[in-house]
Amino acid sequence: MIIFYIFSLINPSIVRLRYSGGDWYNDPDIIPNLAAEINTRTGLGISEKEVILSLNDSDIYSYPFLFITGHGKINLSKSELENLRNYLWNGGFIYADDDYGMDEHFREQLNNAFPKHKLVQLPVDHEIYNVFFKFPEGLPKIHEHYKGAPKGYGLFLKGRLALFYTFNSNISDGWAAPSVYRDPAELREKALKMGINIYIYAITH
Repeated sequence: MIIFYIFSLINPSIVRLRYSGGDWYNDPDIIPNLAAEINTRTGLGISEKEVILSLNDSDIYSYPFLFITGHGKINLSKSELENLRNYLWNGGFIYADDDYGMDEHFREQLNNAFPKHKLVQLPVDHEIYNVFFKFPEGLPKIHEHYKGAPKGYGLFLKGRLALFYTFNSNISDGWAAPSVYRDPAELREKALKMGINIYIYAITH
């Protein structure tokens, strides 16, 4: 954990995970946009250029925060699953956002990597919803893909929230430029604030 904290101070870039089988690359402007908002609102001074790595790149261990999204299938090789386990067990943090259609495949890969650890829904008073900006009702919904409330899930390893997964919320769509989805300004604001919360939580826990 100490190693990741040191790296977060030296090179706290946001890494987008590249994987086989799906559109890991969609909405290419969202990470630079979120990083710019993090800098403006917190003064952290992180890189506004996203880093793209796969789980087979040894450089992932130099970054405390990995982001994954997509619309469908996710294929992870045996070595990628092993690196996923090692990354999270050694203090790394992953934020995954279902951009519609990846839920079944993502859960399958997590079960392959962590058969004894299950995703659990976080309560609305969890710190990730309040660490910087306050979300008293929990996870906001930016785009509706399914009926019902948005859900935020956590994978806990030795009591630490190592992975945060958002479903039926699509927070990352709200990081796109206003012209992309033409969301109301207040909805995009919620998405950016929640994204900042997730990043702040990741690098401080």
